[in-house]
Amino acid sequence: MSDYDFLYDHQEETTTRFVCFVGNALHRFDLAIMTTSRYFGKKLVIDLQSGRSAVIGPDDLAEEGYLEHVYKLNEEQALELNEFLSQIIGSIHFTDI
Repeated sequence: MSDYDFLYDHQEETTTRFVCFVGNALHRFDLAIMTTSRYFGKKLVIDLQSGRSAVIGPDDLAEEGYLEHVYKLNEEQALELNEFLSQIIGSIHFTDI
């Protein structure tokens, strides 16, 4: 292992919520939503169908076009995902201040 320059190597217990739902646009979302002490309270949201993932907080949900870009969704699908994630994404916690 001496051939690697690790920036960090950390293990922790996480909580993962698996959610599958179909919105009004009839797009199926299969998500794994991971809560961790990292990322200042943001959640790691993985689209299990595409393998795309992002660390998401309320600031990301407010950014226009963010979900469309990250998950390759159309506007209607992204709106439905945003509505769902807005209910479960909490506030950001700056623990290092």
